[in-house]
Amino acid sequence: MAETRIPLTIVDAMTRVSEAAAIAAYELSGRGDEKMADQAAVDAMRTHLNAIEMRGRIVIGEGERDEAPMLYIGEEVGTGSGPEIDIALDPLEGTTLTAKAMGNALAVIAIAPRGTMLFSPDVYMEKLAIGPGFDQGVVSIDASPAENVEALAKAKGVTPREITVCVLDRPRHLNLIESLRSVDARVVMITDGDVAGVINTTDPSTGIDMYLGQGGAPEGVLAAAALKCIGGQMEARLVFRNDEERARARRIGITDLNRHYKLNDLVQDETVFCATGVTKGGLLDGVSYSRGQVETQTLIMTSFDGATRRVRTRRPVRV
Repeated sequence: MAETRIPLTIVDAMTRVSEAAAIAAYELSGRGDEKMADQAAVDAMRTHLNAIEMRGRIVIGEGERDEAPMLYIGEEVGTGSGPEIDIALDPLEGTTLTAKAMGNALAVIAIAPRGTMLFSPDVYMEKLAIGPGFDQGVVSIDASPAENVEALAKAKGVTPREITVCVLDRPRHLNLIESLRSVDARVVMITDGDVAGVINTTDPSTGIDMYLGQGGAPEGVLAAAALKCIGGQMEARLVFRNDEERARARRIGITDLNRHYKLNDLVQDETVFCATGVTKGGLLDGVSYSRGQVETQTLIMTSFDGATRRVRTRRPVRV
């Protein structure tokens, strides 16, 4: 196994962080309150992060300091000693899914050495992702959706009709979907959870060839960390809706607001990605209780060895 600058003790600790957030969020599954479910996950994640021997900095979090009381962008977490770590997190990806007890909600965290993850404001991000096994540059965020389907189909040796693209079901994507269907591509719509949507491009069993569309920048960096671990390509560009969002970007040091980011721009060094299922979905099983125990399933990816693990953990229910 290649040498890593992220201690394996911290890899294990991050698994426990995502598990704790998932369990906390699941307690509010089906209760109809998105904010309470998200806050429960945030509180659990923050408590566990602060117990880890590290000097952690949130680079992708719940928002900026004025908007988020905990786990805001720039917040320092950990004991204050140990390795310096960048942290991207989404304590509850799929707040609506959790509130409605729908599938595919996740608790997600990724880490990398300090200074190697995109320090991004909480804005939208245009994303394009495909799985491994293709020449670099086979698709481009500057090309139209139809052109990208045709290019990927050519690289795979299939017709565009045999390409499946995952897209968030949002009104802003109507033109994108129209372009995809103009070349007869299959479009799979998801209501939430574009981290899982991007990861699905790397798993042939999902049938997803490409992820395309605008979603949150936090989810974009988290998805990039996963792709960094297991292969694939990703391109992205920040999307600003107004001058206030542009000003926020400049405040944290982003000068080229139109920059075309590639995977290694989003996550520059080795990384660890952890996702724990909150509610059962296509990627992971959700939290479950039985005979005084709570069970979780967590996906752990590590770039330094290219490994992917799915870990089931059972622990006694604490009353």
